Amino acid sequence: MPALSRSTRTLTVLLLACVSVCVTQQAAYAGRGKYDANAEVHQDADSGPDGKLSVTAGGVVFDRSHNGGGSSAGALTTASSWTPPPCWYAPMYTPEQLQKHLEPIWEAESTGYQWDAEQREKYDAADKEKGFHKDKSGKGYWWGAYVNESYPPGWDSCTKDYFWVDTGDAPPADIPNAVTPELLAELAYAEIRVPGTEVTLAPAEATKVNLPTWAWLDGARFKPVSVTASVPVLGIEATAIAEPRALAIDPGTADAETYPASGTCPFGNGRIGEPYAKGKADETPPCGVKYLRSSGDGSYPLRATVTWKIRWTGTGGAGGTLPDGTFGATQDVVVQEIQAINR
Repeated sequence: MPALSRSTRTLTVLLLACVSVCVTQQAAYAGRGKYDANAEVHQDADSGPDGKLSVTAGGVVFDRSHNGGGSSAGALTTASSWTPPPCWYAPMYTPEQLQKHLEPIWEAESTGYQWDAEQREKYDAADKEKGFHKDKSGKGYWWGAYVNESYPPGWDSCTKDYFWVDTGDAPPADIPNAVTPELLAELAYAEIRVPGTEVTLAPAEATKVNLPTWAWLDGARFKPVSVTASVPVLGIEATAIAEPRALAIDPGTADAETYPASGTCPFGNGRIGEPYAKGKADETPPCGVKYLRSSGDGSYPLRATVTWKIRWTGTGGAGGTLPDGTFGATQDVVVQEIQAINR
């Protein structure tokens, strides 16, 4: 998904904007919304006294105030083939906005006289009172297709022309990827950012061969994070919640042993792993690694990856689970031989 502001203190808005016009006679419609916060927009956004933004039509509002932060935070990846929707349908225009958008295109005959004439007839453009459903202003919206700006596979699969939906009605049953709480949950999933996974090690500077090294993550940072996505004009929303479940340690060399032997440290008691404390030198760490060979003049690339379980809740009691996500980081570990002193 697109890179967005990572502010965790305010409710931010992703405005879904129009992209370039199709100019072939075979085009099913004249424009698509683009999942792009920086593009020119056709909706109006107003800021209230609290600084929060709202969108009058076609907007997905993201609340990231409970997201993970920090310079090392990042997006989750999945091991499965699941991806967020590459395109979807949602409210896009009021009657007046659609007229303002389409008429200049027709006047320029950008798609040919016959096609433009058919479009004028389709939207009853000659009727100044009822054309474009102006008689229903305030009672619904023209829906259209929005596209993820990264254009993943399937981005061009939403090919249906603009269609009208009365306020309170569901979109036609034959519309795939119409915005729903579940679809919003998937979009929210893509906006989740989790803390960086550089683990704390003890010894900190350089570990020794055959010396158990304790590893842990800051429990205060590794707690559930969430993002809420909503469409204000429809009164629907969904929240995707990510909860840390386990830490996988890859020592970066075959000449090592992990604690536990599986290399996976479970999440428990509000933390992953256990901080080292004085007096624990003879204990086996619940999470850690023991290197069996020196790293010489270099270091070993220890990889720490946290698995996050994802669930979601939405309007009307909707909810469920989404595929697990992972986020990891690599850090260099220097391993030295223990120096023996002959007396």
